Amino acid sequence: MRMRPTLSWTPAEDLPPGTTDPEPVVDALGAGGVLVLSGAGLSTESGIPDYRGEGGSLSRHTPMTYQDFTASASARRRYWARSHLGWRTFGRARPNAGHRSVAAFGRHGLLSGVITQNVDGLHQAGGSEGVVELHGSLDRVVCLSCGAFSPRRDLARRLEEANPGFDPVAGGINPDGDADLTDEQVGDFRVVPCAVCGGVLKPDVVFFGEAVPPRRVEHCRELVREATSLLVLGSSLTVMSGLRFVRQAAQAGKPVLIVNRDPTRGDRYAVTRIALPLGAALTTVADRLGVPVEDGA
Repeated sequence: MRMRPTLSWTPAEDLPPGTTDPEPVVDALGAGGVLVLSGAGLSTESGIPDYRGEGGSLSRHTPMTYQDFTASASARRRYWARSHLGWRTFGRARPNAGHRSVAAFGRHGLLSGVITQNVDGLHQAGGSEGVVELHGSLDRVVCLSCGAFSPRRDLARRLEEANPGFDPVAGGINPDGDADLTDEQVGDFRVVPCAVCGGVLKPDVVFFGEAVPPRRVEHCRELVREATSLLVLGSSLTVMSGLRFVRQAAQAGKPVLIVNRDPTRGDRYAVTRIALPLGAALTTVADRLGVPVEDGA
């Protein structure tokens, strides 16, 4: 039987409450060697909704799974129609104060690395370097037959040419770049094949139900081993791909700090959870550390 991925969890009643005092994050960053693990909540202030927060996309949208994508041509047509439209919105998104703060911490030598569960590229656009994209990136496409990679902008151009006049109004945009469209809006959208071998194209992202490449996981585990502490930003930690690094850090005696307005699946492993909006919390931390954050303009 094909299992559905874990999309939600129920917080335990004994989880520690959140605080509004960011001082523990100030202290951790001041000591240096902090590894950042970011999630969809960091990008909400850039106009990209998260999955599980207030108004999160899971309330109206079930993400595409790897199994459905590979098994069904109609599922691929639906995905690419929705993703093609969503890509336009992703392309307009800009880094927010949270992304710029993380980049500023990195420039001042306070971080040992950045791992992101996001596929939007906003960390890099905000100035962070050496970001590990745990779930890949929407700006690349891979062929499932020959393994060839290509830029997403090339695929966008080919899809525009194959579907002239395709411009439906989406009901919303999701963290995976998928726009909410009805089957009628998808219509007979044409999917284009790999330009090299004619195979099936997939965004270079880890779908729900798909495993993160083992070498990437091990690289992240090494970053946790080298870090002094782990700072989680905007992730509910519902899925194991991120939670495992929280567990690893806690088991090694490294402090885990979480900035997320809602409870997370990792709260029981954390020394604190700061229940504040990411942008405001991180700019406050930067101010207290005397770290200048670049203006978003």
